Amino acid sequence: MITCWVLVAVLGALVLLHALFEVHYFLRMFTTVFFARFCRKRVHILDETSVYGLCTTTDVDWLLYHMNNARYLRELDFARADFYERTNLYREICSQGSGVVQGAATIRYRRFLKPLTIFKITSKIIYWDERSIFMEHRFVTPSDGFVRAIAMCRQRVLDCSAEAVMGVLIDRGVKQNGNLESGVTQVPHVRPEIPAEVARWLESNDISSANLRQQAQLPPQAVSTHF
Repeated sequence: MITCWVLVAVLGALVLLHALFEVHYFLRMFTTVFFARFCRKRVHILDETSVYGLCTTTDVDWLLYHMNNARYLRELDFARADFYERTNLYREICSQGSGVVQGAATIRYRRFLKPLTIFKITSKIIYWDERSIFMEHRFVTPSDGFVRAIAMCRQRVLDCSAEAVMGVLIDRGVKQNGNLESGVTQVPHVRPEIPAEVARWLESNDISSANLRQQAQLPPQAVSTHF
């Protein structure tokens, strides 16, 4: 009898836990960070990393035909966690400042992912300025090499200089076996030219920010409520 009540209590606790938290998300994030830190080799900050995923039945939209659009951005959390760990980017940011947050993101869908499709997410840094690091992520199906979606994300560093963080990591060499080697410079510390798509995207963000600031200064009755 006691055993039955214990089983009921455990089952109830698991149901409550799944109701209050997305347990699968936290378990997968823990697994991603663990493998990136202890099992996968270190890479240079300007290298490209990749992680694999599977479009499961919990990822599809209400039509049950392809991956939900919001899931693409969710998958990027795991890709960034792997990149942060393997390049030491997150630790370096924390050592110089207080952390990093997602400042903006944009994604372009080219071809949908069907249920049970295996995909690969490639991640790399394409530009940085004094306050932000810009990353490009591609969803690629290994079976045909087609880029199903491409995303750009702006990582805003807190209480430190993105330029200084990148300078330290660029100057940190990487051996072929994946072990970090201090004092070895493999890549010149030169900020790349801003890609055209990033420049246009920043212009769009600036226009949006200016519009919001202008609306905030207007009296409530002067702000249009039309979509």
